[in-house]
Amino acid sequence: MPELLWDQTGEREFETGVEKGVLYPIGDDGTYNDGVAWNGLTAVTESPSGAEVTKKYADNINYLSLVSAETFEATIKAFTYPDEWAECDGSATPTPGVTVGQQRRRPFGLSYKTLKGNDTLGQDFGYILHLVYGGLAAPSEKEYATVNDSPDAIEFSWKLTTTPVPVPGLKPSAILKIDSTKVDPTALAALEAQLYGQEATDPILPSPADVIALFEGAEPTAVTATEPAFVAATGVITIPSITGVQYRRADTHANLANASTVTIGVAGASLAIEAVAKPDYVLSEISDDDWTFTRDL
Repeated sequence: MPELLWDQTGEREFETGVEKGVLYPIGDDGTYNDGVAWNGLTAVTESPSGAEVTKKYADNINYLSLVSAETFEATIKAFTYPDEWAECDGSATPTPGVTVGQQRRRPFGLSYKTLKGNDTLGQDFGYILHLVYGGLAAPSEKEYATVNDSPDAIEFSWKLTTTPVPVPGLKPSAILKIDSTKVDPTALAALEAQLYGQEATDPILPSPADVIALFEGAEPTAVTATEPAFVAATGVITIPSITGVQYRRADTHANLANASTVTIGVAGASLAIEAVAKPDYVLSEISDDDWTFTRDL
């Protein structure tokens, strides 16, 4: 087993931002209606609760620990909201332009995207799709203040609770997350076509079973690694740019960026470079995966 290494190039990952919010109100028949874009979304704060431990004692010892059910809650913040949100927020419109509050709150589903970055590609590394099921908004405070010499837009906020839905082979859940850096790109594109709609199809929120089935059948893409270019006289190794292939030093396992160079500084010294497949890819049967380079004396 190789030695553990920390903070290697390409492995310093982070998440940031929120975008592409979509609201899917639940119809009277219990199915999700077509999605509508949520403009002005500024934050979604996920706040799981529960999973509390209750200790039971017997024979003068902690005999067992019981864990309570976990629930998914969140807070949505936005500068504005789609018209379809009114019913979810407990409002009714008996006639255009007239809104009556304190009505039945319509359940809904929600999807949004957060960015996933790393130290080499920044925010272009990938993203995570969040799918929320069985949401229900609670009454929330809205503050309207006078315009002054430091004007600011009102940021609305709603707290939501959820009711879990069935997940094949697992406990019911109200939240699914899909990491674009770890799933098949073709299956991901098919999911996004459902979530956001296309010219001939309406946006929908597929069930967890449908989402899982979409990715279970995905096959990794075969790629062939190209040998890095090498100038023996100077000891300079140039790393190729091959989609789906990650090159790294064999001695430290440090990742090497596409089109970067590595120099063997000592005459007669050698350095091995190896190639591994990135998530959702696999090296083809004809692909080499390691090369050793030696600088001239």
